[in-house]
Amino acid sequence: MGTSSGSNLPHQMLPPRQQLQTVLSLASSDPPHLSRSSSGIVRESPAESASSQETWPTSKSIMAKKTESGGKSGPDKVSLQDIARERVELVSERMLRLPEGYLEELKNGLKAILDGNGSQPVEEFMFLQKFVQTRSDLNSKTLVRAHRVQLEILVVIKTGIQAFLHPNINLSQTNLIEIFLHKRCRNIACQNELPADDCRCEMCANRKGFCNLCMCVICSKFDFAVNTCRWIGCDVCSHWTHTDCAIRDGEISMGVSAKSVSGMGEMLFKCRACNHTSELLGWVKDVFHHCVPNWDREALMKELDFVRRIFRGSEDTRGRKLFWKCEEIIDKIKGGLAEATAAKLILMFFQEIELDSPKSLENGDSGGMIAPQDACNRIAEVVKETLRKMEIVGEEKTRMYKKARLGLEECEREMEEKAKEVAELKMERQKKKQQIEEVERIVRLKQAEAEMFQLKANEAKMEAERLERIVKAKKEKTEEEYASNYLKQRLSEAEAEKEYLFQKLKEQESGGNGGGEASQSVMYSKIREMLSGYNAPSPRVDPRSNQRNHFGSNP
Repeated sequence: MGTSSGSNLPHQMLPPRQQLQTVLSLASSDPPHLSRSSSGIVRESPAESASSQETWPTSKSIMAKKTESGGKSGPDKVSLQDIARERVELVSERMLRLPEGYLEELKNGLKAILDGNGSQPVEEFMFLQKFVQTRSDLNSKTLVRAHRVQLEILVVIKTGIQAFLHPNINLSQTNLIEIFLHKRCRNIACQNELPADDCRCEMCANRKGFCNLCMCVICSKFDFAVNTCRWIGCDVCSHWTHTDCAIRDGEISMGVSAKSVSGMGEMLFKCRACNHTSELLGWVKDVFHHCVPNWDREALMKELDFVRRIFRGSEDTRGRKLFWKCEEIIDKIKGGLAEATAAKLILMFFQEIELDSPKSLENGDSGGMIAPQDACNRIAEVVKETLRKMEIVGEEKTRMYKKARLGLEECEREMEEKAKEVAELKMERQKKKQQIEEVERIVRLKQAEAEMFQLKANEAKMEAERLERIVKAKKEKTEEEYASNYLKQRLSEAEAEKEYLFQKLKEQESGGNGGGEASQSVMYSKIREMLSGYNAPSPRVDPRSNQRNHFGSNP
């Protein structure tokens, strides 16, 4: 038995007992995008896939889907439906006239369906696959005339593997045709001609597209897992089976191996291809012996879990011990055990059960005498093995003690640092408290000052109002006094002017000038006006005005 992978080449998939080291040391060189997508669409050939056994859509649903997917294409366009149902040469001629960008859009549309991005991707893909599967004109003669992109799309529709659309995958047209016709393995990493190794078994002869080098006998699927107990190979026919599939279908069970000398039961794997059985304990031991140095923590736990599931129903002593040992190591790894130490423990366990092999048990049950030297050698081996085990356990305990001690010291340092931080926080808190109290005191002082200033402002305002009233009263009194004095002065001036005019009049009368009658009459009229003006009520005098109304001089 041996591990298998879709990435292994045909000449590397030899029986494990012949090429165990070569097979187990292989690593997948294929990029992750070559693995099958998980969209739930058909991933294997229609003959083996579960989707091909489902009921196809009715004619009404097919026509409805055809309308939803674009229906018939134009005279210068090609759709996925055209490629799936129309004649190869007609579609090829139309595609030759299409630009590269349109062809890329076709491929991207099919990728979107496979990725589950359409409205109903499963139904859309089944609709296309139904047309391709039911066509009888798709053979080697017609496919030779197909356009490159047309052929890639046909292969993807039939296999459900969108890796054939990837630009880095450049298979020849002949290989694509052979994959379409189930004459070559659809696993891009394998690409072996079918049937592989010219196998004539019923499985390879009757199952279309099946490759015994990289596909599971039960589910016909392939993947890129290597260096693992996930795949089990048959010692006789070298066909491969997923461990999960074998456990699920009851192909792993207790039985007596044909190679067993003692006739004791052990866990066996029954190959569905050839119905031969292979023992599992030695196979698991060889896998761990060659592959455990390359496993990381997660991979080691997965492999131990595979072994635990394989030997869960074991009834023989060694199988039960292996089951318990796997559970013990898994628990220790979860508890922090290093993967290197766990690998040493499982390898040491396999060395221990070598001493309990059926041959040694047969010698022990025969009742024959053992030579003293052989007995001493066996005792020495047991003692050495015990000492080695004790050393490993002691080293592990010492490592765990040192780790715990370092953890304790680190914890103490962290506690000291935290204590310092707490003290600093307390001091900072006290300082902040003092600052807050100081600010509150200043605020209270400023509030008192504000109240005092407000009081003084109110008093000043009241004083200003009082002074304003006093100024107003004094101003009114001053205006009255000024007006009275002004009127008195005007009156005295008027009296003097009046007196002057009467004197002037008397002088003129005494002169007796006849020619002055006209001027005399004019003067009389002026005197009357002046007198009438003095007799009239005097207007209010503006104290701020410095003007004086003077009588005019005599004409």
